[in-house]
Amino acid sequence: MLRVIPLSFAILISSAAIATAEPPAGDDLATCRDRQAEAQARATACDNLLNADRLTGKDKAIALTVRGNTLINKRDNVRAIETLSMAIDLDPDNVVALNLRGLGYERRGQDDLAMADYNLALQKRPTYGVPYNNRGVIQLRRGALQSALDDFNLSIKYTPKFLLGWTNRARVRTLTKDFNGAIADFAEAEKIDPAAPQIAGNRCVTWGLMGKFDQAFADCNGLIEKQPRNVFAINNRAGVSMLKGDLDAALKDYNTAIQINPNSVRAHSGRGQIYERRKDLAQARADYRAAAYSLTRFDDLDVARARAVAQERLAALTPQAPAGSTGRRVALVIGNGAYNNVHALPNPPRDAKLIAGVLRDVGFQTVISVSDLTRDKFFEALQRFAAEAETADWAVVYYAGHGFEIGGVNYLVPVDAKLAADRDAETQAVALEQVIAAVGAARKVRLVMLDACRDNPFAPTMQRTLSLKLVDKGFSNIEPGAGFMVVYAAKHGETAMDGDGGADSPFATALAREIKVPKVEIRKLFDIIRDDVWAVTKHEQQPFSYGSPPGREDFYFVAGK
Repeated sequence: MLRVIPLSFAILISSAAIATAEPPAGDDLATCRDRQAEAQARATACDNLLNADRLTGKDKAIALTVRGNTLINKRDNVRAIETLSMAIDLDPDNVVALNLRGLGYERRGQDDLAMADYNLALQKRPTYGVPYNNRGVIQLRRGALQSALDDFNLSIKYTPKFLLGWTNRARVRTLTKDFNGAIADFAEAEKIDPAAPQIAGNRCVTWGLMGKFDQAFADCNGLIEKQPRNVFAINNRAGVSMLKGDLDAALKDYNTAIQINPNSVRAHSGRGQIYERRKDLAQARADYRAAAYSLTRFDDLDVARARAVAQERLAALTPQAPAGSTGRRVALVIGNGAYNNVHALPNPPRDAKLIAGVLRDVGFQTVISVSDLTRDKFFEALQRFAAEAETADWAVVYYAGHGFEIGGVNYLVPVDAKLAADRDAETQAVALEQVIAAVGAARKVRLVMLDACRDNPFAPTMQRTLSLKLVDKGFSNIEPGAGFMVVYAAKHGETAMDGDGGADSPFATALAREIKVPKVEIRKLFDIIRDDVWAVTKHEQQPFSYGSPPGREDFYFVAGK
């Protein structure tokens, strides 16, 4: 993790139950004002006061800032920005709120707005060390290494006990090949917190780039022994093995990382490089594709670098499409209903069967129809389909089953998922980006349809270990890349209905009916389906489309004459 929020506002939501007895207003006010108060107690006190509308002026700004920080920790960045903006309106000199709002903007990929807030916070308080660190992170991600170094120097100058200032400067020094300076910075960070995992995890890479592989492996191995499922450390050890030229060891680590977290961008990008070196170009493309696509505008630094490599190499290895059109259309249809650990859904397998039949009827040459997929089978199906999409003009995925957002990431849920805790989603579920990747190789139409915006049945029992925003209903907003179209059966944040009395879902029913109508262009088709579902559900469900196929051509499921 590269950026941090002020330690006095580092609010983490505890999974412990909050007592129902409400403290007196005076106690709440004192606690809300107290920067040294226990984080959860302070958040609760501020919320009590805000909910009772007891505050005005700067006190209200303080309480809104604490609430905004809680929302930042949950990655609920839109609401965080709204809340922090209210705090800044009440107290324009609240530099903590400015810094936090900058962080919210940054995590939404709005770096210019983030920089404006960091700069304003520093203009108002030049000795405030944290915004220097956060501004340096943006500079680092942009590749402006000297500017990043200057900011981390100032962060350390004004907050010398701020661990991330030291570790981030060490990373810049590593990139500029000031290896001795980087090692010295890691040593200073150890004085602050000897157990901080980012020290050994990042120093491992620095030692590797120095060619001191014994020290590198000692750092990575020590961390992995303590945290065997630490994918960050496993990926770093794989990178060191590649530097050493031991591709077998690197491949073993990347395979381990992907087995733990099949959504790992860094592991897929790294493994793709190994397969490319070994001339297994089909597998290299598959891994690069799994790492290349994003539905948001923000990646952490290591992920951004790995994704950029995957995008560059995928473009280089993708065969040029022959002139003209093959007319080949392929589809993957998934219906997950027989869930092992929550109540079963009777409709998805039936809906999937309906849609698969209709796609065959309208002339799709290949329709892969599968139901009740476990995690591993789900990823296998996506990889198999991605290979089909490489030789197709159209690639279409239809998914019915459980799906929801956790911490700003949309997931489709395999039938064997347990999801006992929020953090389990990235290792037990399928990130929507992986589905986007599966259709990505098609030449023209790349379409994903998700009849999956149902209530989250795991939410009532899911342990909140990461303080993430846990959405009980539906998916979040997305930004697919050019040439991709993603259709939700229900608008983001809303739920899709199942059919009554054994009937197919409203979305599947409308889709199956309208898709067979000749000469309806694909964009208009989904407008019609939206209107049909909106009407039949009595305005309770509204499908929503994101993105679009290429704009210079019209596309029809049934072209007509």
